[in-house]
Amino acid sequence: MATLKLRDVEKTYGGTVNVLRDINLDIEQGELIVFVGPSGCGKSTLLRMIAGLEKITGGTLEIDGQVVNDVPPAQRGIAMVFQSYALYPHMTVRENMSFALKLAKKSQSEIDEAVDRAAKMLQLTDYLDRLPKALSGGQRQRVAIGRSLVRDPKVYLFDEPLSNLDAALRVATRIEIAQLKEQMPDRTMIYVTHDQVEAMTLASRIVVLANKGIAQVGTPLELYERPNSEFVAQFIGSPSMNLLPGEVIATGAQTTVQLAGGGRAVSDYPTTEADLGLKVNVGIRPEDFIPTDADPAFTGTVDIIEALGEVTLLYFERGDHGAAVVAKLPGIHQDMRGKSVQLTAMPDKVHLFADGVSLRYR
Repeated sequence: MATLKLRDVEKTYGGTVNVLRDINLDIEQGELIVFVGPSGCGKSTLLRMIAGLEKITGGTLEIDGQVVNDVPPAQRGIAMVFQSYALYPHMTVRENMSFALKLAKKSQSEIDEAVDRAAKMLQLTDYLDRLPKALSGGQRQRVAIGRSLVRDPKVYLFDEPLSNLDAALRVATRIEIAQLKEQMPDRTMIYVTHDQVEAMTLASRIVVLANKGIAQVGTPLELYERPNSEFVAQFIGSPSMNLLPGEVIATGAQTTVQLAGGGRAVSDYPTTEADLGLKVNVGIRPEDFIPTDADPAFTGTVDIIEALGEVTLLYFERGDHGAAVVAKLPGIHQDMRGKSVQLTAMPDKVHLFADGVSLRYR
């Protein structure tokens, strides 16, 4: 049970290579915060700084009001689950889970109670006497999580814990982590992942990292529906948001944009007369495109089709619009390859960006 405050946190290597700067973030008790961002953006580095495994070279980190910059990892009240299971192969599940408690010289009754409680939560009760080699990958990861649970820390840190699992196990273990969080609503968790599905389904709030800092913080739906920049708009969502260049030709409570490819898009973003002629990128998510017979925002020839069963992805040839465009339509549309398709989007689904920044946040 803990709150965390990061104030102007920086990380520099060798005094010259700055990898993180101006990190300011408040994490409330009971939140599950997810760090996402492109490879090399500093997600795991920031997590390790919170854990005390990396030195903070600037700013402060507070846990429950106490500055812990110089507090050793073992004294921060934090437990970390790594990408690698890191289980002792010669120890049983019970021995792996209880090892830290034995080092802390807890009584055998306390150890047994903590291990049994964690095993029940993680559905590992029937496997306590097995060695790690007799477990599946998902079960091993649950043992690694259980090893953290028994310590009853203030903060749980997860560093891409599902990345070594196959697709089916990732789904199953992700659901188990979500259920685990529901059983411990007052526990604070910080989770690093590159998987958007994990971020969108698990997070109380998502922290998007980019360009050595924080690009945006918000709930999953806030980042999906109201991205503050082209970067966040394209990073959240799969396939990425389409960006089509255009020019503002009508302003007011709604804004009309003449697109480079000849279509027009209407957005609910309000603008003023001063915005007439403004060069913008119109953002439309693939799933927000709607086929139309009149007044399309986009017209293109379908180049590639991916029929996924419940939806079909249409990839369009690059034309006068000058941008790669993808549409996601419900159902199966295998007969549309090579055809010209007209698409539009509802005004509340049309985003506008100028110089990479959303007009909503100017």
